[in-house]
Amino acid sequence: MVAHSGLITVMERAARKAGPKLRRDFNEVQQLQVSRKGPADFVSQADQQAEQTLFEELSRARPGWGLVMEERGIIEGDPDKPRWIVDPLDGTTNFLHGVPHFAISIAVEDPRGAGGRPEITHGYIYQPVTDESFWAEKGRGAWLHDRRLRVSARRNLDESMIGTGIPHLGRGDVARWARVYASVAPEVAGVRRFGSAALDLAWVAAGRMDGFWEDDLDVWDVAAGILLVKEAGGFVTDYRGGDKAVERRELVAANDALHSRLHKLIAGAVKA
Repeated sequence: MVAHSGLITVMERAARKAGPKLRRDFNEVQQLQVSRKGPADFVSQADQQAEQTLFEELSRARPGWGLVMEERGIIEGDPDKPRWIVDPLDGTTNFLHGVPHFAISIAVEDPRGAGGRPEITHGYIYQPVTDESFWAEKGRGAWLHDRRLRVSARRNLDESMIGTGIPHLGRGDVARWARVYASVAPEVAGVRRFGSAALDLAWVAAGRMDGFWEDDLDVWDVAAGILLVKEAGGFVTDYRGGDKAVERRELVAANDALHSRLHKLIAGAVKA
């Protein structure tokens, strides 16, 4: 059994308390698919209930910590203490349509990280349907339950499967994404769009996908996943190759060899 910090234990307990209810709600959504009203209102309620459970559990475990939550927004805490970054249901559209690919994502941001900048130090991503727990601590690696994770060892783009997110109604720049896709797709073995950035990044950390790119992302979508990829030996940058993926709301993730090639393709297409 791999020993992890008390913070990972707190995150795991919170996620596993919210997870079973999401799983039950998901089974209900699959039944609602055939109803005339549809499951949209039900899913919104499931999302909010999961966030309420996470809020209660995390606040109880670490009083005084702030929170950044998808539904509630920023909840201020002691500025000298870390804060939680929480997405109670990443992959809402999948959930809405009865597709069993969604996750709870929780991260810890320390206000006094390396160089005095805020830094993500702990990340936890839980897939309630498969009961998979991906977690990472800064300097201690990335893990799936008790198994150490490493990014893919592939060195050639033409052997690689790359994940992405596709712009949709009300979100994203379709024309820019299309330029990037047209640049990347002919160079790789396959491009996949699974619909949960948190799980996409966890899968890159686990070597299930060789790389990933997406933009127009919020911090709660990617905070835990970025740490997982880095702790699994991968690289995460913005489209310019810098370290402002969260600030610029764009990221490229892969191992060292693939990242440089993927980044060049994406950067060139974005500038076009």
